[in-house]
Amino acid sequence: MAMTASSRAPQGAGSPESERSPFARLTELLAPYQPAKPLITLSLGEPQHPVPEFVGPVLARHTADFGRYPIARGIEPFRQAAANWLSLRFGLPRKIDPETELLVLNGSREGLFFAAITAARYVGERKGRPAILLPNPFYPAYGAGARAAGCEPIYLPTTLANGFLPDLDALDEATLARTVAIYIASPANPQGAVASREYFSRLKALADRYGFMILSDECYSEIYTQRPPGSMLECAGPDFTNAVAFQSLSKRSNLPGLRVGFAAGDKNFLSLYHELRNVAAPQVPVPLQHVAVAAYSDEAHVEENRRLYRLKFDLADQILGNRYGYRRPAGGFCVWLDVSAKGGDEAATVKLYRDGGVRVVPGSYLARQQPDGSNPGAGYIRLALVQDSETTAEALHRLVKILD
Repeated sequence: MAMTASSRAPQGAGSPESERSPFARLTELLAPYQPAKPLITLSLGEPQHPVPEFVGPVLARHTADFGRYPIARGIEPFRQAAANWLSLRFGLPRKIDPETELLVLNGSREGLFFAAITAARYVGERKGRPAILLPNPFYPAYGAGARAAGCEPIYLPTTLANGFLPDLDALDEATLARTVAIYIASPANPQGAVASREYFSRLKALADRYGFMILSDECYSEIYTQRPPGSMLECAGPDFTNAVAFQSLSKRSNLPGLRVGFAAGDKNFLSLYHELRNVAAPQVPVPLQHVAVAAYSDEAHVEENRRLYRLKFDLADQILGNRYGYRRPAGGFCVWLDVSAKGGDEAATVKLYRDGGVRVVPGSYLARQQPDGSNPGAGYIRLALVQDSETTAEALHRLVKILD
């Protein structure tokens, strides 16, 4: 069926559920209960592996730089290090120009938010009400960006039937003609699906034909247990036209509190993006950028990070088996479990918390209602395997005991 305009999400207390944080909703859901066992939190995708050893010494060497305002585009050593890493990691058509095709971000979240606002200004007139396409479920910053840009968010269901990626064949001519941008996440959050080169190429062809931007969220690209995921930039042509990739050190380097990432790609888009961020976005402290230079110049800590996640997915394979539709994801550190036969996602979430002290997120909180009234996240729960192996194993054993 062709994808058309989305319906309004159901109203919650105070503000529409479509505008509320899934974690705020989760806190309200669990507020009446006390866990029967010591709490294990698997709801928040906050890496818990050790911070790399080089962070402290680099900060110490550059402490004096906290005494000056950073420039919005980023220091030259950071932009060069990030561009070099992109070229080494991905098969790009050519090396990114660190002067015109890459900008530092205060984490990828603010970058993804401001990108929607920039896209609405950059692409010009649309044929109908401007729209931004989002995978459903999705990272909340996408929806916030679409609303701030004054665009209609159109939710594209990502289900088992379509490989947990938006079905490009389901997009009709009228929707594409009014599209300002599409958010795509690969590896996907929460399901861990990875877009193929063919998928990225098809998406690029649509963006070029209809003149919209591809905002490719690749913050999980360095966490995988099989083949390394590719990048949208590999299929974006020699000038990276209509495509921007977003990266972050939060997951790659276990530095969620550093708040450093970057955007790279279409230089014309990034020029306007820089103008907006220069007056509206948080700047990135120079000492933190030097830490990022060290992080993007070292792969040993990233390989160790992957090893630790691989061990936890080995545990999930053993403990979960084929229960709840479990499949080892191609990328990322989340597990997406079908609990529709266990009373649904909210009921399972409450039971796991109350009876087992395991805190997870209902899948319906990470998604929005489709025009037909369905919610692609309903019946699922998301687990983030961010704790150590022993804690993860305990949580998974509790989950199986309680749900079975």
